[in-house]
Amino acid sequence: MCTSLTYRDTAGKVYFGRTLELTSDLPYQIVFLPSGVPFSSDIKGHAAVEYTARYSFLAVTMPGRMPTPDAPLGVADFKALEGMNDQGLTFSLLSYPAAGGTQASVDATRAVLSASDLGSWALSQFATVAEVKAALQDQPVMLEALSLLGGVESPFHYVVHDASGEAFVIEFNRGQMSVYDNPVGVMTNGPEFSWHLTNLNNYTFLGNVDKSSAVFGSYKAVQPDSGIATAGLPASNTSVGRFVRAAFYSQYTEKADTPDMAVATLAHIMNNFDRARGVTIDYPTEGGGHLEVAGLTETSKTTYATEFTCWTNLSDLDRKQFHLRTYRNLNFTRFDLTAMAGLDGPRILPIGHLDGQAGDCTEILKGAKAA
Repeated sequence: MCTSLTYRDTAGKVYFGRTLELTSDLPYQIVFLPSGVPFSSDIKGHAAVEYTARYSFLAVTMPGRMPTPDAPLGVADFKALEGMNDQGLTFSLLSYPAAGGTQASVDATRAVLSASDLGSWALSQFATVAEVKAALQDQPVMLEALSLLGGVESPFHYVVHDASGEAFVIEFNRGQMSVYDNPVGVMTNGPEFSWHLTNLNNYTFLGNVDKSSAVFGSYKAVQPDSGIATAGLPASNTSVGRFVRAAFYSQYTEKADTPDMAVATLAHIMNNFDRARGVTIDYPTEGGGHLEVAGLTETSKTTYATEFTCWTNLSDLDRKQFHLRTYRNLNFTRFDLTAMAGLDGPRILPIGHLDGQAGDCTEILKGAKAA
């Protein structure tokens, strides 16, 4: 459903890439929020967590509720799925169906942060992974029943990266919250993150050097092509297979000499996780094992479910550039957070407006003022 990883250039600068796969193309919005914007995170039965943005950030978002004639969507209704702030901190939401369950009780007098607001909270308040980790020690977080998903508790887990290369995971597993340092900088979906790290112990034989000949008895076997080094990589699009492949590509891809080439190289890496419609399908009536995010409305006219890469993001954490490609586009568009400094208010742009676009789209977003 989703794959994320980090990459470094020869100077040690950090770049981050992720894909998002679902069976539905949803109404994603690109939202820019400047510093000074107020937020409120509300969980029924608890005091709200009030915070004001210290840092500006850009995010791909989804509405947290359905609009009504009496209550149209406002900026506060858009929840961050993927974003980066002007300090080079990134936040990513990835599907994790096992998140929901019995949660630890929190005193009713304490202000509780909804997991749906983790993105805006992290991106607007903190510059480093260490700061987010420290703040979470004192800030209770709870899963919320999402009306947009028919009341399902937030079926996601989350990963945060910063410009130094530090990364950590926030994961609810059957209601219980855990945080993990992420030494490989990679994330996919289930099982729990700690399981994925343990599973890497099964792949210590991997390397990027082709062993193209061997002797069997008196017969010398010679590989007629290059690429045999990757023969041991899992081939499936399962979260387990993608985690191992992402760790491999992150580790062994040649480091680029310039930031522009690093972004291009990262794009090549992420192409290994790009999924076209129909590559794998499930027939719901036949009990297929498809793990769609529960509660999403199926919009496809086909008789089967097929996950596809709705969009791919590349983030340059040093230059504060956010690149995005939709399913209907082979080219990436680019947004420059530095160039957006000093804007007088939020900006909201439907992601569909990027179809057919390429190159720098900062000015397009700057002109998309929120109502």
